[in-house]
Amino acid sequence: MIELKPGIQEVIRHQDQFYILSTSALADDRTCVLKQDETFGLFDRHGDIHPIRSGDQGLYYNGTRHLSRLELRIGELRPLLLSSRVVDGNRFHAVDLTNPDMLANGQVAVPRGTIHIFRSKFLTANGCHEKLRLSNFSVSDVDLSINIRVAADFADIFEVRGMKRAKRGESSVSVDKENVLLRYRGLDGRTRTTRVAATPPPSRLEDNVMTFAIRLAPKEEASIHLGIACAEGDTDAEQRPYDEALAVVQTVRETIRAGACAIRTSNEDFNGWLNHSSADLQTMMTRTEHGLYPFAGVPWFSTVFGRDGIITALEYLWVNPDLARGVLDFLAAHQATETIAYQDAEPGKILHEMRRGEMANLKEIPFGLYYGSVDSTPLFIHLAAAYFRRTGDLTHARALWPAVERALAWIDKFGDLDGDGFIEYDRKSADGLVNQGWKDSNDSVFHDDGRLAEGPIALCEVQAYVYDARVGAAELAAALGDNERAAALLRQAEEIKAHFEKEFWCESLSTYALALDGKKWPCRVRTSNAGHALFSGIATPERAATLAHTLFTDDSFSGWGVRTVSSKEKLYNPMSYHNGSIWPHDNAMVAAGLARYGFTNEAVKITGGLFDAGAFMDTQRLPELFCGFRRRAAEGPTQYPVACSPQAWASGSIFLLLQSCLGLEIDAANRQVIFRRPALPAAIDWVEIKNLRVGAGSIDLMLERHAMDAGARILRRNGPIDVVVKM
Repeated sequence: MIELKPGIQEVIRHQDQFYILSTSALADDRTCVLKQDETFGLFDRHGDIHPIRSGDQGLYYNGTRHLSRLELRIGELRPLLLSSRVVDGNRFHAVDLTNPDMLANGQVAVPRGTIHIFRSKFLTANGCHEKLRLSNFSVSDVDLSINIRVAADFADIFEVRGMKRAKRGESSVSVDKENVLLRYRGLDGRTRTTRVAATPPPSRLEDNVMTFAIRLAPKEEASIHLGIACAEGDTDAEQRPYDEALAVVQTVRETIRAGACAIRTSNEDFNGWLNHSSADLQTMMTRTEHGLYPFAGVPWFSTVFGRDGIITALEYLWVNPDLARGVLDFLAAHQATETIAYQDAEPGKILHEMRRGEMANLKEIPFGLYYGSVDSTPLFIHLAAAYFRRTGDLTHARALWPAVERALAWIDKFGDLDGDGFIEYDRKSADGLVNQGWKDSNDSVFHDDGRLAEGPIALCEVQAYVYDARVGAAELAAALGDNERAAALLRQAEEIKAHFEKEFWCESLSTYALALDGKKWPCRVRTSNAGHALFSGIATPERAATLAHTLFTDDSFSGWGVRTVSSKEKLYNPMSYHNGSIWPHDNAMVAAGLARYGFTNEAVKITGGLFDAGAFMDTQRLPELFCGFRRRAAEGPTQYPVACSPQAWASGSIFLLLQSCLGLEIDAANRQVIFRRPALPAAIDWVEIKNLRVGAGSIDLMLERHAMDAGARILRRNGPIDVVVKM
């Protein structure tokens, strides 16, 4: 029998009930991902939905799997795969297939490679369109029986993630000449339907199998079109015609792209990373009644998350501030107005997570509207101030100010649970998250001996965010003419800063403590959380210099990036979710903090590590996280089994990293573009930025790398915009 150390036993006892089961690796399955608004799809490389091992493939709508099977067969044979790729900015999944050897009377009647099948599918706001084109490259007529099998389990996303339910609703299947209608009546009283319509109509339609009898002459082609429509409630499941639906999707994508500046560099590989990240981020952007909102990640987090949306908007703010406005307006509209323990809600608190689906409706999970994050509220204020600084939009600042004041009131009244001047969390909902910072797994906050910290817990980075929130709110108050309120907020910020330095700094570790537990004992472990103190500006310059060195010691910097937890710590595990892995967004925020204190070369080093890591990823897509093993020559980073990909704040990380290298700031009120100590990675000679919006004007710029720094040139200027380079 293996004896577990006390710390490990504690981790097992606190196993997260929302833990994502990993029975197979998404990275191994080579899942192809599409998303459009509230709909996303996970397909295998053949273009099928064929539940294998993990069973996560499917077509999902509003938090429910509306299609759990979509299998294409030639007779009973699965076609052979030629190629599979997601193209046109993540809009289409394009697949080339061919037939295997087809037998008749024990002989090969149609040799493999005779029939070409091209599958192309795209998603709409409520479903999917797919076209199949079949081509005969033989010298004889060929008779084909194309079978398409569909099914829907209408599983809630949390069921797919591994949660078990005692009871489910009732499902049914009905067919007519052209359609398969899959229906589910949930325990929440809502009806969910999926309609699969075929053109031309199938030759035979039995239960959930469509059969198409097709004769192809030599060099002849035939096509089949599937329209898949999802619906919830009393609305019938209907899909727009193919051309109309495609035009709508094209218009949406073009509108999203229109507000962003264009970025190009001398390095084509870096351009590939930029372009793929832009496409992924635009894919995650979802239209809401308040503007665009970046859903967090596919598959498990394809919904609104407060923290994720705010950080993604911050990463992308200099490129396109419209995203930040959508995030701010959405979160302000859903700000908590009353105390509801089940939702961890309190007046003024900013949303953590918003879910749709049967389990949320029935309160089998608390995440319908859930407020269990301690950092979303100060980060909301940070984004509000950053958006104003970026745009100079005083009208929007005035409209948003009541929400900012409510958020400040939550910090003052509810955030400090024990009156010690720090903001803590301690969940109110028995079903909610135990840890409520960005590292929200159950074992992410611990002491140096491996014991898990007991609450209420005051996280290092949260105090930094609150400091920054008060400074940013002071800036907004002054702009709105309330100088007295601004001065009071600045005094509070300075008090927090002094208190933080006294209680959190660990001289023996040369870093800030991860947290203070409920007894005010510091968690003396080296983590990336301390880097967020640089991001928010709470650190003194002397401590910042020491911390910058600590973050780049071998136990913290793997060569690919900064680990969430140092390899010297008791619970370090490079394969864990939060205790030794590498998160791109975390590294981008650390890099931004380093640049803020003048450590631009260190920001460049992080950028270079993640750039190199991306070269080993499929389509250069940085996932939510990857493992924190030490970088080895001629080998890529080790993937994390169930990381979301694409994931919004991972996709947005490149823009914050590049901004950090360039020391780029935009002061819209004074019509200035500022570069502080700009530098570029060795692989990049120049960066071109076109159509960078500043107030009502725009500018095109060229940044060129020199021996020790970088310089800026103006290529085009529309309006009175100044460019300032500060070395």
